[in-house]
Amino acid sequence: MKAVVGLAGAGLIALGFAGFVGTGVVLPGSTRAQVAAVPTDSAGQKPVRDLVSYRDVVKKVLPAVVSIESRGKPLANKMMRRGGGIAPAPFFDDPRLPDEMRRQLERMMPDLQPGAPGRGGRDKQENEEQIPGEGGPSVMGSGSGVIVDAKGLVLTNAHVVEGASEVMVVLEDGRRVVSKDIKADTKTDLAIVRLDVAKGPYPYVSLGNSDQMEIGDRVLAVGAPFGMAGTVTHGIISAKNRGIDVNMYEDFLQTDAAINPGNSGGPLVNVDGQVIGINSAIRSRSGGFQGIGLAIPSNLASSVKEQLVKNGTVRRGYMGVAIQTVKDPDLAAKLGLKDNAGALVTSVMPNAPAAKAGLQAGDVILSVGGSTVRDSKTLQWAIAHSSPGAEVPMAVVRDGKNLTLAIKVEEQPANYGVVRGGQPSEEEEPAPQEAKPSPLGFTVTELSATNAKRFGFSQGTPGVLVSKVLPNSPAAVAGVRPGLLLTHIERKPVADTDSFDKVVASLA
Repeated sequence: MKAVVGLAGAGLIALGFAGFVGTGVVLPGSTRAQVAAVPTDSAGQKPVRDLVSYRDVVKKVLPAVVSIESRGKPLANKMMRRGGGIAPAPFFDDPRLPDEMRRQLERMMPDLQPGAPGRGGRDKQENEEQIPGEGGPSVMGSGSGVIVDAKGLVLTNAHVVEGASEVMVVLEDGRRVVSKDIKADTKTDLAIVRLDVAKGPYPYVSLGNSDQMEIGDRVLAVGAPFGMAGTVTHGIISAKNRGIDVNMYEDFLQTDAAINPGNSGGPLVNVDGQVIGINSAIRSRSGGFQGIGLAIPSNLASSVKEQLVKNGTVRRGYMGVAIQTVKDPDLAAKLGLKDNAGALVTSVMPNAPAAKAGLQAGDVILSVGGSTVRDSKTLQWAIAHSSPGAEVPMAVVRDGKNLTLAIKVEEQPANYGVVRGGQPSEEEEPAPQEAKPSPLGFTVTELSATNAKRFGFSQGTPGVLVSKVLPNSPAAVAGVRPGLLLTHIERKPVADTDSFDKVVASLA
């Protein structure tokens, strides 16, 4: 399936996530203490005193939370792409770092500034384990993680260990373990790190059921914001099922917890001390916390972890289409739909499973495997979770008529969606011809070799790529977004920008 997911803008920073506030109850004192019945909360389940302090939860969780320092050869033009780790001097020097955030980092971590003799006020030679080799790999950045079994399996964010040849994992008890056993899934921003079993056993916490969390539930976040290991923050679940187009597959839990650089990869836990999320991102205009934190649900993390442990990678289903959500009621009516729901197929990849099954551009997918498709995200998840080789039935509307198709899902290509819209490619080429903005409110460009690679399309695929969408335009309202490949308009084929202009002109 080809749902192109764009990178988040400057307002998105992957960091971490936090928990909740309890209000204290002050009982009047007297010369002779009298013990009365302890009041309970509204549900009658926990005494109020247990809601005032979370010390028992923290004592259970804190030993299993680790700081992670990623090391390796510096990547050209690499920046911690979502702020999840705190890199050394290059992070301060990067011109894209917001001024306010740079000032905060300089005040709080003077030892990480360019030319500083050490980190965190410590002497490296005295406190840090030396990596074999001439000087060892350079430090690329840092973040957090959580140990989830006694053998030392660490769960963290992929962007924390991105490009690292090895990592230094620092435990709460002071142990420092170097590991080169790193497996990552960039499409969900999750990764695992295996620690040396001989240096165990390790303290660990269990993964809880994130599906049981509801808006308003209290949570705690633990991590190393600004390098301050063992920091605990608190808040509530503010929302569920958030999608922010920073990862290909995402279903974030939102919190009002305070999150800052270095929290990425740390756990979000419930009041029972179970991990129900992996801190991953924040919404911010300043680079610092502004009340919106995001965590990857533990159920998704558990599924990815199991595949990374077993296979070293994550296998997903693929059918080879570009899709968009049917948002506009007028568009829904024009497509013969009863309501504005479903996933509109905008293009079908040649020789892909969808093409072999007879799916066409302009079809609207209403259900897959018997489950309703509410939007493009629903379809994306359903296909990704289908086993390669499985035959999946689909309910489709074509020209107002209901059809049923059976698609044999194939394994998703390894490079599918790895490079997404908005990221510069390693090799640049002359800018392709771009058409003038259409009356519908979007601009298209030729599908160049670079764009084909960037968005995961086969080179030579007919069609034009949506490059810009005007805010509040008919196209934006209908769900058109940059990265979609258009092959037909009103059932008329569109092979390039010239044919696009002609088709649009014929609609005037």
